Amino acid sequence: MSSADFSQLVLQLAAMLACAVLSGSLFRRLGQPPVLGEMIGGIVLGPTVFGAISPGAHAWLFHGPATVTSVRDASVKLGMLFFMFQAGMQVSVGKVRRLGPQAAAIGLGGTLLPMATGIALVQLLPASFWGRGAEVPLAPFALFIGMNLANSANSVIARILMDLNLLRADVGALIMTATVMDDFVNWTVFAIVLNQIGAAREGSAVASLSGNIATVVVFFVAVLAAGRWLARRGGPWIEKRLAGPAAVGAVATLAMLLAGGLAEWVGAHAFLGAFLMGAAFGNGGNEVNRGQETMLQSVASFFAPLYFVSMGLNADFIRDFQPSLAGTLLVAACGSKFVGVLAGAWVSGLGLGRRSVAIGFGLNARGATGLVLAGVGLEYGLVGRPLFVALVLVSVITSVIAVPALQRLAVPHPAPASPARDGSSEPFHPARAIDR
Repeated sequence: MSSADFSQLVLQLAAMLACAVLSGSLFRRLGQPPVLGEMIGGIVLGPTVFGAISPGAHAWLFHGPATVTSVRDASVKLGMLFFMFQAGMQVSVGKVRRLGPQAAAIGLGGTLLPMATGIALVQLLPASFWGRGAEVPLAPFALFIGMNLANSANSVIARILMDLNLLRADVGALIMTATVMDDFVNWTVFAIVLNQIGAAREGSAVASLSGNIATVVVFFVAVLAAGRWLARRGGPWIEKRLAGPAAVGAVATLAMLLAGGLAEWVGAHAFLGAFLMGAAFGNGGNEVNRGQETMLQSVASFFAPLYFVSMGLNADFIRDFQPSLAGTLLVAACGSKFVGVLAGAWVSGLGLGRRSVAIGFGLNARGATGLVLAGVGLEYGLVGRPLFVALVLVSVITSVIAVPALQRLAVPHPAPASPARDGSSEPFHPARAIDR
């Protein structure tokens, strides 16, 4: 990379970070989690607003050599691995064990029904409705649309839950545990889709469905088992014999990178590997907790904001916007996700009360993962630009909807004390506020 290229890379990162700080602060002042401001800030900084107002300046800043774009995207994606690892560490393993059956039912319901809805839409609507994406074989295209409707963005959901202080609450644990089931199904399907597309292009044999599922199952078990062993047994040994908490943080980073690389190798996504390794490290003891503090500040203040801003840089929401396409996908995505989640909650015995509705809104956020899927679909020729923009809009809108809904339904708000029979004031119970 030349000196001029590196200078442009630094300017791009500086502009993205400044946009993230300003827009995130504005949304925080409005009582919203800053992740939404960062997402909207990326749209403003991208071709939709900045590119339309000043095409020359936008092209000069962001349309540089391919080397600059590749390094920027790789750096932002690498930084996001740290955020996903940190989000995974916030999930209590004890709650995962206790809530596992309920989360599995909710996750399956919220995944299978939207996926079936997407497949049915592709079968029922004409090929012209979908644009370029329909030119690829029908089966992988239908699966791709289905998994986009079924997707729940664990990165954005984790950020929202963190900002609302819900990640360690039961509702947050249920949502994040359900996203693991969502990821298991979705990334398995995604591996199948990419395998079919790649095999069709290369003229090679397509891997079997059972082979793909077995690979992902082995990956889940291997990462969780290896991570928990390393966190429980390795943390104290590393801190005593190496350079203290910093060494523990370095080893945790190494484990995260290996899990992310392994996830990509088996056809899943690096973010899933980092999240699973973080979940495995979550109850690793004081040594691991001290070690993670060495990476927390840089993740929260630099890498995560850059990632969320980057989501809006490659989409023009005016030129390629088709209302019928975006509206159909939005209604289908939200309706099928809510019905599926509520059906899973009812089957699991959780009921159809306020907490189940809150979980439905939380899992409805498609955010960053939806944009990743849309981008890969565009790269592989599965979708055209209008369908890509529609998928991006579904990801942004569902994430925007999730925040006020979770604030209203799941965040405990102090209520005026009501006199008890003995004249004293009845204390406020957060759990009751969630279930009302």
